[in-house]
Amino acid sequence: MRRLPPVLIEDGCSRELVSLIRTILAACKEISFRVGQGALSGVLGSTLDENIQGETQKKLDVLSNQLLKDILLESGYVKAIASEEEEGTVAGSPDAKFIVAFDPLDGSSNTDINSLVGTIFSIMEAPEDADPADPTIFMQPGHKQIAAGYVLYGPCTTLALTTGKGTRIFTLDKTHGSFLLTEEFAKIPEDTKEFAINASNQRHWQPAMQNYINDLLAGDTGPRGKNFNMRWIAAMVGDVHRVLCRGGLFTYPADTKNPEKPYKLRLMYEANPMAMLVEQAGGLAHTGEQRILDIDPEHIHQRVAVILGSKNEVEACLGYHK
Repeated sequence: MRRLPPVLIEDGCSRELVSLIRTILAACKEISFRVGQGALSGVLGSTLDENIQGETQKKLDVLSNQLLKDILLESGYVKAIASEEEEGTVAGSPDAKFIVAFDPLDGSSNTDINSLVGTIFSIMEAPEDADPADPTIFMQPGHKQIAAGYVLYGPCTTLALTTGKGTRIFTLDKTHGSFLLTEEFAKIPEDTKEFAINASNQRHWQPAMQNYINDLLAGDTGPRGKNFNMRWIAAMVGDVHRVLCRGGLFTYPADTKNPEKPYKLRLMYEANPMAMLVEQAGGLAHTGEQRILDIDPEHIHQRVAVILGSKNEVEACLGYHK
């Protein structure tokens, strides 16, 4: 099995980019340890605070965010960072080439029940001569990403990573702390019989998604003519990992539950990096109106609808939206 740095260098990544990715993973290894300690670490449960999204913060949210923030800003490799847990962007080194957006602990509500959580990250190049304190340097469409990935903290600690030359899967060897290549190139099957959606929101979905899911649930007696299985981990990182491993469709569509917030997932920290990973593995990622990676961001905490996964199934879903 090959270690991560040689694989990235063979792909033509600059040593600076390799060093930045290794810096991110150094924080993720520490997060993995804290998550794995569970109640022994004293960081389960919620704080008394809310993040900028208006969500109650878990203690591990705060810890994970601080670990990533500190190590990235101290590294000298980033001009600025943007985090789901920060109100605004945070300036780094003026001469650095890269900017990083991240969700420090996706699915953090799962920590208290010992279920899947993970860290999602997106790397872009900073505009030349840009002010590190200017948040507009992050206003780039997702196809400008030069790398994207997530680290999944489960029975093993797994890294899914792309630098634009396919999506690879690495596994953390905890005996010596290295990520080793365990799947050369993930390939999402074009067809599937699995889908993931939060069915408790069904009454709030738009008609197109209502009709699509109803036809899936009708199974071999309905217009699709085959039976589907529904899965839901309640952490995007876990549901997308399943899609990368064996195919499927994951969606968090628009809904009317809160008219002021029709979308759940964040473009920069979740949708963009996951879209890049999925497309690099042969899948599709869409909002129902446009390709996710073509969206021009309007603000750092922008939310979007997400439909991603097996190519033919995503296209089938989009057919209901026309």
